Parts: sequence; structure tokens; C-alpha cells
Amino acid sequence: MIRCIIVDDEPLAVAQLEKYVARVPFLQNVCSCSCASEAAEALEKEIVDVMFVDINMPDMDGVQLVRSLQDPPMVVFTTAYSEYAIEGFRVDAVAYLLKPIGFEDFLKAANKVYEMYSLRKGVQASHAAEEDASHDCLFVKSDYRVLRVPIDSIKYIESMSEYVRIFVEGKAKPIVSLLSMKKIEESLPESSFMRVHRSYLVNLNKVKEVSKMRIVYDGDVYIPIGEMYKEHFFEYIEKRFVGKGK
Repeated sequence: MIRCIIVDDEPLAVAQLEKYVARVPFLQNVCSCSCASEAAEALEKEIVDVMFVDINMPDMDGVQLVRSLQDPPMVVFTTAYSEYAIEGFRVDAVAYLLKPIGFEDFLKAANKVYEMYSLRKGVQASHAAEEDASHDCLFVKSDYRVLRVPIDSIKYIESMSEYVRIFVEGKAKPIVSLLSMKKIEESLPESSFMRVHRSYLVNLNKVKEVSKMRIVYDGDVYIPIGEMYKEHFFEYIEKRFVGKGK
């Protein structure tokens, strides 16, 4: 799943792009922002693969936003002004969409994103295999110690502002570390871990019960499934669901 954000100060434009994203199976909108500063904040907290960003916005325009980012995701620019096209491509945009945007043009841009995403992932996977074919743990700093945490022992992770709490099997208390949720999410395998809420990341292999939009751990720990993340999570459940009734 390719995670994206939409950045546009026009509510109608945002609504249209949200509908288009929902129609593309490999895209997931994790956030919609009405200005550049809101987008910059979202990028600090979320893993984002591509931005659909309007060029012409007040305060800071889309090109300035992209140039301000140290490690920007892929970019698809949207604008009602064709004269901005050249400026957009100077920052290596994947595609440029002229408003009003039709779904066919949007889909062409999305497919370009998919091709580049697949290429990057292929290169990253190759490098990862060369560097370490048996990555099975994390090392995190907690208080004045550096702790080794086996990945398969992690049940779930909770974000607390600038800290995370890592709940591990067999330990009564969580490991508390000065880390962002985004940083630790990037360090864990996507095949086993999923963000289910702004504040929670779960090990899918440890999910034993789901009840009323909550994941239940140990009978008395309830992790909420956020509105923004529920579709992705329940797709995972649906693919493994057995014995559907009428």
C-alpha cells in the first residue's frame, strides 16, 4: 500500500482527490492538509510515500514546501495555473496535474507513482538483504541503557508525545524510549506491523481478538482502531477471514 497525503487549501479540491485516492487500490490517504505547515507537521508523524500537493497556496506554496523538506517523499503537483508546471518539475516531481483534474489523468499520475515506488522498494530490499539477511531485533535507548528488543516479542507500541512505550511479551512494564512513532515504524517490517491509530502500532502476529473497533490484549487492554486506519486494518482481517456467514 502506497501511503499518501493531500495538501490543498481548497476544500473541494481536497474532497475530489480523496475520492480519487479511494478508487485506486494501491493508494491509502493517511492525511489531508489545508496548508504547508500542517503538511510539514504530518510528515514528521506519518510515513508518507507520496504527496499530492497544490502549488498555489497562501503563506508557503507547494514548491517551497517540498524544497524545505530534508527528505521529501515523491511529489505530484496539482494546480489551476499551467505556468507553474516548469517550476514544479524543477523539484523532481513525479507528475503534474492541471485542475480541474479528471480521474483518467489522476490514474496516469498514480501509475507513475506506483512504478517509481516499486523501483525504490526493489532497490531497498536488495540493499537490506545484502547488509543483513537476519534482522530480528531492535536496539533502543531507555534511561541510561541500550536494550536489545527481539522484534517478534513486541506486542504493540504506544506513542506519547516525543516518547514511545514498547510493550513486550513477558515484561510487566513497557520499555520507554525517546523516539518518534515514525522512526520506530520505519524500523519494523511492514509485513508484521501496522499502524492502527495515531498513537498505536501493533504486531499483527500478536492480534488475538478484535471487538467493537478495538484490539484486545490480555483481556483488559483495549487498543482503539482509528478512523483513518480502519480500512487498511480490516482489509488485512478480511483477507484471512474464514467461514463467512450470510
